[in-house]
Order: sequence, then structure tokens, then C-alpha cells
Amino acid sequence: MYRQRHSPTHTYTTHRQRLTLTAAVLLLPLAAACGSERADGEQPGSGAVSAEQPVTGVRWNVDSVTVDGTTHRAPDGAHVEIRDGKAAGSYGCNNFTAKAAVEGDSIRFSDARSTRMACAAQPMDFERTLAGTLAEGALSTEVDGSTLTLATADGDQVLLSRK
Repeated sequence: MYRQRHSPTHTYTTHRQRLTLTAAVLLLPLAAACGSERADGEQPGSGAVSAEQPVTGVRWNVDSVTVDGTTHRAPDGAHVEIRDGKAAGSYGCNNFTAKAAVEGDSIRFSDARSTRMACAAQPMDFERTLAGTLAEGALSTEVDGSTLTLATADGDQVLLSRK
């Protein structure tokens, strides 16, 4: 078997080159990301970061649904969480899942599926109202602190909060 001998200087240089190359590969994506965040009206590289809060990755408790000017209070436990293109939660009694497409300041739920447990009349009425509102099509999203408002094109709204 043939073995190549390396001098200590050559081994040190090769090790140093590998270390430098490894550091460059690891740090290059980080350097490219620095300064790319910007707030509304800020120029790239200004160092400002947008304060916009995310809609996804948060457990949002449903507080109420307003349809045709009438506000319906949510039963305890009604919530939704949007993550990785999917939504999951509870209408108040029944659990549900759906596809969730978030684009800019709007969200669209589709292909909703839910359990079919029998509940008291009031939660069932609320569930139908909430499910129908979420299925309206593209909903505009507005996050204000710990509150999320989803609104239909007709002005119906779902008010949610994180606690």
C-alpha cells in the first residue's frame, strides 16, 4: 500500500485551509442575511427590523365572530393555530383541520374537516357561524399587539387573541 508522507508544515496548512473554508461556508449565509430586514419605508441595509407580528406559529383563541352586524361570543376552548400550510383547532366543541394559505396580509382556509360530536345548541350555532366565516375565501389579516382580526370581503370578522 502506498502512503504519502506530509510534512508538519503541509499538514498545518491543509488543516488551516479546511478550517477557513468551513468557516466561510458556515458564515456566508449569515453575512448575506445581515442588513436585509427592513421596516416599512426603510432602505435595505439600514439595520431596521420590521415589527410586524406573525399570524403563523401562534395559538389564537377565538373571542368572537361578527356576521351581518351581530357579534357571537366564542365558547371556551375555541382556538386555531396555523403552521406549515395547515390550520388546526377547535370550533368550540368539535376539533377541525384545514389547509391554510397565507399570502401577505391575507389567509385562505380550504378543505376543512372536523369531528362530529354532538354539543349543546349554542356552541353548535357558533361552530356553524365560525366555520362558515373561515370558509368565505380570502380573509384579510390584521395583527394589533396580541389581537388578530380576520375579515371577509363583506366585512364579517373573526376576533382572536393570544394569551
